Amino acid sequence: MNILIADKYPEAHLERFKQLGCLVTYNPSVTAEDLPKLVAGHKVIIVRSKKVTAETLKAADQLALVLRAGAGVNTIDVKTASELGIFVANCPGKNSIAVAELVFALLLGVDRRIAESTADLRAHQWNKKEYSKADGIFGKTLGVIGVGSIGCEVITRARAFGLNVIAWSRSLTQEKADLLGVEYCSEIDEVFRRADIISLHTALKPETRKLVNADRLALMKPNAILINTARGEIVDQAALLAALQAKKIRAGLDVFDPEPAEGAAAFSDPILDAPNLCGTHHVGASTEQAQDAIAEEAFRVVSAFVKSGEVPNCVNLANRTPAKCQLIVRHYDRVGVLAFVLEQISACGINVEEVQNIIFDGAAAASCRIQLMEEPPADVLDGIQSGNPDIISVEAIRLDH
Repeated sequence: MNILIADKYPEAHLERFKQLGCLVTYNPSVTAEDLPKLVAGHKVIIVRSKKVTAETLKAADQLALVLRAGAGVNTIDVKTASELGIFVANCPGKNSIAVAELVFALLLGVDRRIAESTADLRAHQWNKKEYSKADGIFGKTLGVIGVGSIGCEVITRARAFGLNVIAWSRSLTQEKADLLGVEYCSEIDEVFRRADIISLHTALKPETRKLVNADRLALMKPNAILINTARGEIVDQAALLAALQAKKIRAGLDVFDPEPAEGAAAFSDPILDAPNLCGTHHVGASTEQAQDAIAEEAFRVVSAFVKSGEVPNCVNLANRTPAKCQLIVRHYDRVGVLAFVLEQISACGINVEEVQNIIFDGAAAASCRIQLMEEPPADVLDGIQSGNPDIISVEAIRLDH
């Protein structure tokens, strides 16, 4: 099996793929634009931040799996991959601690103005009076938006800083908030009104794009701090720039919209010149600890795929098929039984959506569940039951969606 690794990857882990019997092509410097020229002949692509476009997916002749060595998959054209029958998987939760650490680095960097202070020192300027004006964060209210693995790691660390934590997420309930030891907010706007610090940890989806807009920024307290280590597109950057220029709020950003697609490039955006901004280069997951953990998980996913065809952490399988009927066929575990059943279904023009065959202990008999687009006519069911001596029983169950 040929694997193309198209982003920087811990080289110490490359040998492990070879030990699986895979041929590895390591090309971390390839651009997203040139990726379509290299994808042919590879069954697996592993990327970090590189975009995998529809053009790349359509240029592939053997591609079966695109693996994001990280959490989000917004840089991969998942829709096209699904249409082409290509698995898309990720490595969720493995960079959570690293990102949570950066949240507090940005928070303290904003409040203590560490970047500006360092710049003055490098310019041989001493200005203790200017940099003695930090607010301090002890006892402040931190609003966490999104309580996935990263949000939970932020909550854990917030306690050590003496922060009071309120939280909102579409999936958050009062019961889960109680378990996390945070105050539950039923509306996102409540977080913006009440928090002194807001940290964003939602995935980028159509409903979260520009979740933080001008109206919500206007709800924030004067001099409040917004931290974004999630995705730049979650924030309306023009509205944030206006708020920063007005010196209404402060911000710590690891992500921008837009930001360079490559690891090193010129980057010119008006927000970079805004006051009250502390920024980093989309490096939230970029610690050696996090990269080793992600590499371990990436290997686990590829290993499972190579050995069994299964794809752990797959993100583009249907939660529910459009099937309207489930056919349950109990049968003796012998050659040709399922072929006979599927042939009868095909002959009456019914599409098969999903098939699962389960073997009973001893491997003498099995039960096969076949999801169909419509229920077969009674005569077809009778024909399946009576047409093969190795079929024990046939039952059709209508599925209610």
